[in-house]
Amino acid sequence: MTTTENVQATVPTDGVVSGIPNLLLRGEGALVLAAATYAYAQTGFSWWIFAVLFFAPDIFMLGYLGGNKLGAVVYNIGHTYLVPAIVLIAGSLLASPLAMAMAIAMIWIGHIGFDRIMGYGLKYASGFKFTHLSGLQK
Repeated sequence: MTTTENVQATVPTDGVVSGIPNLLLRGEGALVLAAATYAYAQTGFSWWIFAVLFFAPDIFMLGYLGGNKLGAVVYNIGHTYLVPAIVLIAGSLLASPLAMAMAIAMIWIGHIGFDRIMGYGLKYASGFKFTHLSGLQK
């Protein structure tokens, strides 16, 4: 006979989005993914580059090797639109050698949109599974 151990975790509730707002944020993620994919198509770069780099932003999960607090900070830097938007703007302002920067930014933005569709939100320092979209991911 096995017993199930109940582990109580403190689930952040401040800032956790639920209900219709959560669905709207996921819908925005779908729109962002579609727009970023369309914009990537306009760059003329190969789709194999898109496929290979699509999950590259998940390398920011390595921040969790330094603990939950550092992990959340590093992960969130890689999963907010701010950094790829800066890359996109820089790539658009400079000469054509940085067209690749624009393509990478589109892939990165698309990845974040995909994560939002799936309910993977920004992380809290409580642990990897604690996000703004679901509190505690199941």
